[in-house]
Amino acid sequence: MQQQLEQIAAFIDGLNEWTGRLVAWLTLAMVLVTGAVVLLRYAFDLGWIAVQESITYLHALVFMLGAAYTLRHDGHVRVDIFYRRLAPRGQAWVDLLGALLLLLPVCVFILWISWDYVAASWSLWEGSRDAGGLPLVYLLKGIIPAMALLLLLQGVSQALRSLLVLLGHAEDAPAHDAKVEV
Repeated sequence: MQQQLEQIAAFIDGLNEWTGRLVAWLTLAMVLVTGAVVLLRYAFDLGWIAVQESITYLHALVFMLGAAYTLRHDGHVRVDIFYRRLAPRGQAWVDLLGALLLLLPVCVFILWISWDYVAASWSLWEGSRDAGGLPLVYLLKGIIPAMALLLLLQGVSQALRSLLVLLGHAEDAPAHDAKVEV
């Protein structure tokens, strides 16, 4: 049983590691596109709404798809005045309860509440309201449930790793930033 839990957690961690590393490249693309927009606008008095919208799309992709990666590497902001002073078992309890009582319910709620919103956008193949804008708003909105699903999966991984620590398998539960391959 312990090995199956470790394999599930490792697969989820690997998925979010891969997604995070892929999304990290989008930050470079966002910087380059933003630089191009500024250069074209101020040096050549040129501009295209679609290119400007692409920056918003890239920004959304980076933050929404990178959230689970950030959780995996324990990079989200939190007040850890007490947490950092706890023993590994105490931290495991906090992580387990936080995942089960806060993270997972919020992710399920986001999935549930966004489903009709995203489905309506996809059914219309919703595009930009601006003339010359990107015709891909439905794809952008589709990132909302993808973010919730990736965070949900990472919450499951966090809960499984915490459970392993609580069951006395602390040595088998890799640290948050361990390298895991898919």
